Amino acid sequence: MDTDTVTCRPGCAACCIAASITSPIPGMPHGKPADVACVQLNPDLTCRLFGRPERPRVCGSLKPSLAMCGTDRLHALAHLAELERLTQPLSV
Repeated sequence: MDTDTVTCRPGCAACCIAASITSPIPGMPHGKPADVACVQLNPDLTCRLFGRPERPRVCGSLKPSLAMCGTDRLHALAHLAELERLTQPLSV
């Protein structure tokens, strides 16, 4: 068993806010930029599309881990923001 894998923290939704998504999402046909809450995020920070076929593949493939999620939501937001920064194409 992978000891680095964790379950999603209730009330976090860092991956639904900090991460960019380039594939279409219902209500966001061009995807979602980083640092923007997904339109499918409920007020209680749960996903309206969880478990549904309309949910983008990238969302289902993202697995929470200790490295990504840390001990609190702020760590998760900061970690995902740093990954976004590190994976941005270089400006020419």
